[in-house]
Amino acid sequence: MKRYIFGKRNSIHIINLLETVRGLAKACKFLKKITARGESVIIVGTKRQALPVVAAEAQRAGIPYVNERWLGGMLTNFQTVRSRLGRLLELEELEVSGKISQYSKKEASALMREKRKILRNLDGVRSLERHPGALIVIDPRREKIAVLEANKLGIPVIALIDTDCDPDRVNIPIPGNDDAIKSIQVIRPGPSCRAGDRGSGRESAGIGVSPEK
Repeated sequence: MKRYIFGKRNSIHIINLLETVRGLAKACKFLKKITARGESVIIVGTKRQALPVVAAEAQRAGIPYVNERWLGGMLTNFQTVRSRLGRLLELEELEVSGKISQYSKKEASALMREKRKILRNLDGVRSLERHPGALIVIDPRREKIAVLEANKLGIPVIALIDTDCDPDRVNIPIPGNDDAIKSIQVIRPGPSCRAGDRGSGRESAGIGVSPEK
């Protein structure tokens, strides 16, 4: 991280904001290229500060996200993930059609618990039908498994990295405070992160900065 640090004051490292701007520009250019090819992007952030921001911004942009827990094998064992999502559809159909009333109270309760568990872990990626073109990661140190799986499959990783992270594990590092909600919001995906959407205007490159930032 040394090259991304401007200096040190009172034992606190100060991030070089020029490197942050360079990282953002590189990420914007890269995401524009991938989404224009019709590839999807996932945003991953499971730390407490990131939970609501990741979900809200991903839903606004219309892209898959993980904000509860990264399940091991979510990328490397993708067919199993798809089969669990298929199971979720079956459970939802049982509930909507009213057929769940045909089960005993104990069986119905177990089925609803199963549904809630799948929803909690996989609801954000239910629209993902194939491997993504890239991952946007908040704190690659915490999301180590996601980064390793992406590395193994050759999926590029864009990450907000703090001074305690290893930038060599990601393709496009964006130096910043990964504990600050405002930093996470700056890395928010723009509408053009939807596969095949070229977008327009200030967010056409894929990562947008809120007007108030």
